[in-house]
Amino acid sequence: MNITLQDISLASFPEKISIKEVSGGRVQVYMYGPKSYSNQLAVITHYLHNPNLTETYPREQAKKYLKEYLEYNYPQAEITESVLKESLQADLFNNFFQIPFPSPIDYHFTFIDLFAGMGGFRLAMQAQGGKCVFSSEWNVFAQKTYLANFGEMPFGDITKEEIKKYIPKHFDVLCAGFPCQPFSIAGVSKKKSLGKETGFKDKTQGTLFFDVADIISRHRPKAFFLENVKNLISHDKGNTFKIILSTLEELEYSVYYKVMDGKNYVPQHRERTMIVGFDKRRYHNNEHFEFPQPSNIHRKLRDILENNPDKKYTLSDKLWNYLQQYAEKHKAKGNGFGFGLADLDGISRTLSARYYKDGSEILIPQNGINPRRLTPRECARLMGYPDKYIINKVSDVQAYRQCGNSVVVPLIAAVSEQIIKTINNYE
Repeated sequence: MNITLQDISLASFPEKISIKEVSGGRVQVYMYGPKSYSNQLAVITHYLHNPNLTETYPREQAKKYLKEYLEYNYPQAEITESVLKESLQADLFNNFFQIPFPSPIDYHFTFIDLFAGMGGFRLAMQAQGGKCVFSSEWNVFAQKTYLANFGEMPFGDITKEEIKKYIPKHFDVLCAGFPCQPFSIAGVSKKKSLGKETGFKDKTQGTLFFDVADIISRHRPKAFFLENVKNLISHDKGNTFKIILSTLEELEYSVYYKVMDGKNYVPQHRERTMIVGFDKRRYHNNEHFEFPQPSNIHRKLRDILENNPDKKYTLSDKLWNYLQQYAEKHKAKGNGFGFGLADLDGISRTLSARYYKDGSEILIPQNGINPRRLTPRECARLMGYPDKYIINKVSDVQAYRQCGNSVVVPLIAAVSEQIIKTINNYE
């Protein structure tokens, strides 16, 4: 039987992803059948959003994956070449483009989004007129949130060569909120004691930072923008950060770094290390970059609160009693551990990825009843995400985790603005 475009319904194509937890807390993802297709939707959506930009998502590969999808859903149909050719047009995939945060049509630069999480870097860079040409994120729940907001499924584990091959050859800015892993300097010290030089692969092998450095080395973007925890600078008595800086400088990039607090942009104390670099071969150390100056605006936690939050976010008597007893026990020992009852006219503590467990670091006081957790929407607001951002495609637990691992969007946007301004001023 022949099939025509009128016979095909792809309205629910992105929703064909099912995520199942299996033994040991592991997760299995099925895209549209009994077999796992972890990167097929990534290939198709990246191609649809970047049909004229990228040489690494050939039409034939996208058609191959689409054909597998159609053959699974229409087993009696003959999937002709004309169907595959026409079905790659955007009008058949409107659901990938009817999204809260589409890429700018008249973009001014391109960037890639590594360790993308829920897309904070992407929001910030798109606000500067940038177009994302590659994204990756290994967490399947974060992938689902990212897809809902940007119409693009991020590729998976960026440490794998099979994923790296999809990165376009040319792009302007690399963005990465990479996780911090321990660095071993024993091998480096030994080589130096023998009078041998070491390359960046020797220094950083086995860490996620190595994969970032590797991509910078291969593609040589105009600039990079990395974000990490405040303690990155002091980790291992400063040795970790020393290796990071020396590695980036060895790649011939001028490097700027600064610890910045999100409280200047949202009502949350959240210190993070910002690392920015520019290609010395292109700019010759003449780029004149400066980090943005913090504003003097007083942020209030009450400004991000919902008017009528669901009662399920109010702590049970059992949990509230436990938290109070726990705090008293540590107070008696002279420790500072305990819950954080927030000042609604001030700023909150740092939101963590473990917030879903008991919400203890940020509790909202309520008149006459137990305090409550922040809702997922309030957590998204606390990280600077606008209300049209879709946060409910995953469970509350996963939404809390994603927000706790996210960047502060307006802070990233402020630094991004300075990066793009620096590039434009030079060029």
